[in-house]
Amino acid sequence: MAKYKMDEPKTLVVNEPAAVYAAHSQNYVDAGIFSVMNTAKQGISYKSFDVLSKKLPFSMQDWAEFLHVSGKTLSRYQKEDKTFDTPQSEKILQIEILYAKGKEVFGSSEYFLIWLQTENLALGKIKPQEILDSSFGIFLLMDELTKIEHGVLA
Repeated sequence: MAKYKMDEPKTLVVNEPAAVYAAHSQNYVDAGIFSVMNTAKQGISYKSFDVLSKKLPFSMQDWAEFLHVSGKTLSRYQKEDKTFDTPQSEKILQIEILYAKGKEVFGSSEYFLIWLQTENLALGKIKPQEILDSSFGIFLLMDELTKIEHGVLA
């Protein structure tokens, strides 16, 4: 979020978002955005992806749609323990960051998952999970979580 100080010439202050990403037994807690970008460039292994996929109630077909790959491709990644390409790795990280924010806002993963699977009036009566296939959708969900966190419900 950018902020301008009123009394000074237009000085831009940028606050980078914090990210949480769990990979195997390693945690990237409060990693800077450049660290997250580097992780995406290196690629997420299927084993690391599996850690996240077990936290969320989505089928492998759902994940294939979120990541814009076929179900067969996702199965092959699993069998061969392949590393995801940068675009899929970025999406996995975005969903992990969204999950961490949702847990924080709702106080538990259970309440966040209920929110993800419930029609949302603010989103045009769609279920939030229906827009996880788009980076813009994930951005919109992060925005909604921030609004909820600050008590802005409409």
